[in-house]
Amino acid sequence: MALITIRTAAARLGVAYSTLKRWVLTGRVRTTRTQGGHHRVSEAEIDRLLARQQPDGRRARVKEPDESLAGLSARNRLHGFIDEVRIDGLLAQVRLRVGDQSLTAVITADAVRALKLRRGDDAIAIIKSTEVMIATSGDQTTSAKRRSRK
Repeated sequence: MALITIRTAAARLGVAYSTLKRWVLTGRVRTTRTQGGHHRVSEAEIDRLLARQQPDGRRARVKEPDESLAGLSARNRLHGFIDEVRIDGLLAQVRLRVGDQSLTAVITADAVRALKLRRGDDAIAIIKSTEVMIATSGDQTTSAKRRSRK
């Protein structure tokens, strides 16, 4: 197992040294420490991180403009690539990377097999929903103050 420096790993991943160092310190990247306390990244970890990234210039291999899905009424389509596929019994969890965001879908294991979904493949998430959920975060007192001014 070859180990490389953080700086070399950052260059291979196409990220800044400071970004990769931050990922190491937050535990996002697994490293091995040398006797001197320096972090080294394995080739396997580089491969794992590259699989998570969408390579520059990569485009989903979709017929223009979605000819294969022309008969589908859903219009919310997110093009990305498959980051992970987990099959457990009758169900499967598919994580799709869309830009720097991740979307998870739970579908049947049969559907995964029929579509031949594999990690790294291009895919399209088609979203058709009858419900929209709204959440708030942070300070609730600000919105209460706004209501009281009216």
